[in-house]
Amino acid sequence: MLRVLFVCTHNAGRSQMAEAFFNRLTKGNAKAFSAGTQPADKVNPMVVQAMRETGIDISRRKPKLLTLEMLEGADRVVTMGCGAENTCPASFVPSEDWQLDDPEGKPIERVRKIRDEVKARVGRLVKDLNAGKDFT
Repeated sequence: MLRVLFVCTHNAGRSQMAEAFFNRLTKGNAKAFSAGTQPADKVNPMVVQAMRETGIDISRRKPKLLTLEMLEGADRVVTMGCGAENTCPASFVPSEDWQLDDPEGKPIERVRKIRDEVKARVGRLVKDLNAGKDFT
């Protein structure tokens, strides 16, 4: 099964959204997971609210520390534009960076825009990875 790892510093916003959208879009036919180089204590409450508006509840998710095992187990690594390239061991494996704004401290209107951009990029990623497999 194809495995995609989404990485950001705190694993409290963008990477959590990307993981949730990817897993919903692929319906169990591929698997996403996420982690951070300096995980927060909890997922950003504004991100939880914004995701609930799409019908996805991530309120029980916990930020996780990125490990070498996670990197080795991933077929694709996506960093979320949080400067992870300076602190992230993901730079030692093929990865791409999406350069997304951090939702931390942003009003809900801005968090919604970030959420929608994450969803659009995840949708494109799923299409790109599809290559003959029907994830949807």
